Amino acid sequence: METTIKTLIVDDERYSRDELKHLLQSFPSIQIVGEAESGEAAIMKALQFQPDVVFLDVEMPKMNGMAAAKALMELKKSPLVVFTTAYPQFAAEAFRYDAVDYLLKPYDEELLQETVERIEKKFSPPVGHDVGKGAAKLAVESEGEIFYLEPKEILYMFREEKVTKIITRNGEFEIKTPLKDLESRLNNYSFFRIHKSYLVNLEHVTRLTPWFNGAYQLEIEGREDLLSVSRNYVKALRSRLEI
Repeated sequence: METTIKTLIVDDERYSRDELKHLLQSFPSIQIVGEAESGEAAIMKALQFQPDVVFLDVEMPKMNGMAAAKALMELKKSPLVVFTTAYPQFAAEAFRYDAVDYLLKPYDEELLQETVERIEKKFSPPVGHDVGKGAAKLAVESEGEIFYLEPKEILYMFREEKVTKIITRNGEFEIKTPLKDLESRLNNYSFFRIHKSYLVNLEHVTRLTPWFNGAYQLEIEGREDLLSVSRNYVKALRSRLEI
């Protein structure tokens, strides 16, 4: 990705700032323009550096992350916000501030990567449904035969023990291609990751139901099984599904 995303890290604990800074430096698109140790300092640094995204700790003395996020939203150039915290109970409140994501400490590198990818998509130029730039049909080999699947016919797919299982209207298939590679190839279609191991075709979603601890369950047309939606993906999923 050629776009540089200016990033501000806000946390009252120096160790947490250093850890996140170290992890984010592995992403070429991320340019860390500043750090702040309080909500008040975050506002000043945001005015100074005009960041595109702020990784914002929730629990800080005086002005906490929620109050800081509210202030950031009122800026002329308001940045995207990713909340960070060791306390999962703040997730529901965090999404009231239109947060891109909600990361728990200690940081999971795989989840952080998915967060960065979600941020990158926010700054990528819009892509139309041009099949010439993505997969026209997905080739799947089964019992010596090659089947060419229409992406719109795929209900969802998931990764299990080094095998990706593809669930369609008319059957199930297994391939060795990693889920991340399939997500990239199907980028021009309505697929969305609801969990680190699940990729769903949003055209076939019929219901989203609250479950527990901020997670949801997803229903797919024609299927009895319920798919779990990680709380880290709920906000973005609802944004994609709702008009």
